[in-house]
Amino acid sequence: MHAIRIEEHGGPEVMRWTELPDPVPGPGEALVRLGAAGVNYMDVGARAVGGPGWAAPAVLGAEGMGYVVALGEGVDGFAAGDRVAWFYHPGSYAELLAVPAASLVRVPDGVPDEVAGGLLMQGLTAGHLSTETHPIAPGDTAVVHAAAGGVGRLLTQLVKARGGDVIALVSREEKAAVAKEAGADHVLVHSGGGFEDRIRELTGGRGADVVYDGGGADTFASSQLSLRPHGVHAYYGPFMGVPELRPTDLPNSILLTYPVVHHHVPTREALVRRTGELFDLVLAGRLTPHVTGRYPLAEAARAHADLESRRTTGKLVLLP
Repeated sequence: MHAIRIEEHGGPEVMRWTELPDPVPGPGEALVRLGAAGVNYMDVGARAVGGPGWAAPAVLGAEGMGYVVALGEGVDGFAAGDRVAWFYHPGSYAELLAVPAASLVRVPDGVPDEVAGGLLMQGLTAGHLSTETHPIAPGDTAVVHAAAGGVGRLLTQLVKARGGDVIALVSREEKAAVAKEAGADHVLVHSGGGFEDRIRELTGGRGADVVYDGGGADTFASSQLSLRPHGVHAYYGPFMGVPELRPTDLPNSILLTYPVVHHHVPTREALVRRTGELFDLVLAGRLTPHVTGRYPLAEAARAHADLESRRTTGKLVLLP
């Protein structure tokens, strides 16, 4: 089989289409043939700088869907041919994967391969942000960074589904229509910080209830200044830079949180339940993942370059 492997960290040029031995499923694992792999900013960070679990050499990728080929010892509940998806499995940019069965969920009929392959990482992140991080209540105003991107577009839809209003931030004028189509009430075209005054105008001087900030260090201060007293700054952009901070720098008694999506699905039961909720929303037409870029798996480096250029909207997927 082939996979996208790096021998060192760096730019997209370090990604290599590499022939590797076919994996053999061990006890508790399923052998899965890839149907589609999602591309995430986390993959870019893993490639560029590494991090826990991502030391080079490594096969990139963390989410996808595929078809069960064989089962290791002790695996029940799955059979050859089943359509399955996984939320987090390092090494997902590969034609074949040995995945712990406990990490797999069934993909319902009616959910296309490319949607299932690119939904769980960003969908569960958006679900975590809009429920447990700050449970959106009717009438809440949420600021959504990168609202035309994968997480931002899904998050906008989930906030609207819970009765909230969305002020969307996008980096380019051409992305405004994407955010509007997702349901945003207002769209601001802005790169970096300096948007807090406009958000206060849109909220009648009150400030937003929550800012979902995946924009990185450049947007950190403005996100906080956009909030009402005791508003929530949900910062989930560590791969985009982490600013230095003293507790006394926090304005308006705001609440700062660093959401970790794994805390949304800490058990197998939670994973099945939360992913089932996402699939149900997709099937009902209330959540519409927007797959905008389809690349051959062998051309994953091109997908990374396009993602980093900030020219893309929606979700990028790799197809074998």
